[in-house]
Amino acid sequence: MSAVAPSPTTASSLTRDRLDVLLAAAARARVAIVGDAMLDVYLRGDVERISPEAPVPVVRVRERRTALGGAANVVQNAVALGAHAELVCVVGRDASGVELRRMLGAIGADGRSVVEVDRATTTKTRVLARVQQVVRVDEEEDADLAGGDAARVIAAARRAIDDADALVLEDYNKGVLVPSLIEDVIAHARRRGVPVVVDPKYRNFFSYRGSTMFKPNRRELEAALGAAVDLDHPQALPAVLARLDVEHLLLTLGERGMVLAGRDGALHRIAATAREVYDVVGAGDTVTAYLAAMLAAGASAREAAEVANLAAGVEVGKLGAASVSADEVREAFARKDGAAGARANG
Repeated sequence: MSAVAPSPTTASSLTRDRLDVLLAAAARARVAIVGDAMLDVYLRGDVERISPEAPVPVVRVRERRTALGGAANVVQNAVALGAHAELVCVVGRDASGVELRRMLGAIGADGRSVVEVDRATTTKTRVLARVQQVVRVDEEEDADLAGGDAARVIAAARRAIDDADALVLEDYNKGVLVPSLIEDVIAHARRRGVPVVVDPKYRNFFSYRGSTMFKPNRRELEAALGAAVDLDHPQALPAVLARLDVEHLLLTLGERGMVLAGRDGALHRIAATAREVYDVVGAGDTVTAYLAAMLAAGASAREAAEVANLAAGVEVGKLGAASVSADEVREAFARKDGAAGARANG
């Protein structure tokens, strides 16, 4: 007779005192982030006419702003939490690479492991007519790194892991996280007892065996499996976790929150906490940074997911990719705790 699959639990295990302990420890943590860094450029202006050259709007640019994207945004969130963050990535010998390095220095991130290569720095330029995005221009090369460049990144990653309390692998399919690098750095982290958080994309989805926390969204997981995920019957997730050969699977579901599955078969549903959603850009990076910092601070997988979920609820209430501070997470917890108390009292 087969065992009955456990039903997912929903009650939070987190208290205010425990949250304070974890946030304080996270502020002393060291996190290594390896992956695809990007420079985001925003050109904002007004549209007053259509071009005589083609039926497209003419945007007169009034403002130019740059922001850290991809793995660099994970770094930004870790730093906002108070952690020491070291970025291992590649940039080109171009103006975008110079700007990305400058911005890392400006937030106090460790950029010693940024590796220069003969390819363009991944740059995404968004042209906006006031708040409406008109077009996005991507400048990038996404082929896998050549052997010599990959070896340089592996060496830099190993050095960063030697000084780290947690490792993030942030994959945007831009060619940095090649299979040889993934296998090497996960093995190195495991030898040192360093937890590994993975934010995957489709290209190397099944290459992250041995990682501690594997965090796809629903679309990414379904694309990799070639099948829909039935969220009303999530008992199938432990089988997915076994196929991935990771310790924990954290499936992010946008407005439906998250589901955490562990090797022991335990399932936990975590409800979304956002009061208002303005922009989901960068929310995944915030979750990844907080997962790593919490695991570095000694949190359980469930605690790490609950704190990361609070941070995501704050981030989506901001425009663009944004960082979330420890104080903002405390405020989000207080609101959630207060709402739960009000429901309990009728």
